[in-house]
Amino acid sequence: MAMTLRLTDGQERALALSAEADGVGKHEATVRAIVGAAARRVRDDGVRALSQDGRRRCASLLDRLAQ
Repeated sequence: MAMTLRLTDGQERALALSAEADGVGKHEATVRAIVGAAARRVRDDGVRALSQDGRRRCASLLDRLAQ
């Protein structure tokens, strides 16, 4: 799917620096950034769910430890 990405001058410089640092083109740097952000979101949501579950299961123990 083709799309147009409009960037400010600062955003374009940041993309160019990222691409150069990774030794890839701007297109690949953009794709990597998108995939990386999505992976972090999924990971963070999973960690959050595990944390909520653990707090729920261990609520009485956590209350006792807090005293």
